[in-house]
Amino acid sequence: MLNRHDRMKELLQHLAAEFLNRQSNRTTLITVTDINLTKDARSATILISVFPKDKTKGALDFVRRKRRDLGEYIKTHSRLKRLPRFDFDIDHSEQNRQHLDKLLNI
Repeated sequence: MLNRHDRMKELLQHLAAEFLNRQSNRTTLITVTDINLTKDARSATILISVFPKDKTKGALDFVRRKRRDLGEYIKTHSRLKRLPRFDFDIDHSEQNRQHLDKLLNI
């Protein structure tokens, strides 16, 4: 059974993915992979992966510019009374996994 913190994290991840899907151009795939939500729920770091990799910096700049719009979207599509402060970062775990797979296959 999920506690309140986990439910909020799941909701934020779902809504952030939905928002980015609607806002992004169709040349870059931006995927929300995880959210690091502080225990007091005042701050949330949204981890994203970007394909193709050479568009990573542009995608990160784009999502950081859209923080305010994301907050408004979540406010209108949820019943949360207080929203955390949002930040975005690149999730390097998939790249690290691919690198390890490449090293192990050599």
